[in-house]
Amino acid sequence: METIIHLIALVAALASVVVALGHTGYLALLNSAAAKRAGGGPVADYVRSRWPVAGGTTGASLLALLLTAGPTFLDVVAILLAAGSGAVATKALQSTRTKYRSGN
Repeated sequence: METIIHLIALVAALASVVVALGHTGYLALLNSAAAKRAGGGPVADYVRSRWPVAGGTTGASLLALLLTAGPTFLDVVAILLAAGSGAVATKALQSTRTKYRSGN
């Protein structure tokens, strides 16, 4: 049973890290594009306002991954932390993509 919980915690933490880094990378791409364009100030301001969310979710997901190295109790905590940070990162990424989607 402990092995199954550990495996679930590890998969959840890894998925959370991928989503959080995806959000961070998307913000970095937006910021880079805004810096290269005239009139990109509003986009750069938006990206600056979203960095704390991206950093927080990335940090929380990395902490969840670190917690998977501990006993079963910490695996359960890691699952909860990974699920929460992954959900927040997913919502934030979807929100940003919807706001700046182009090419319909």
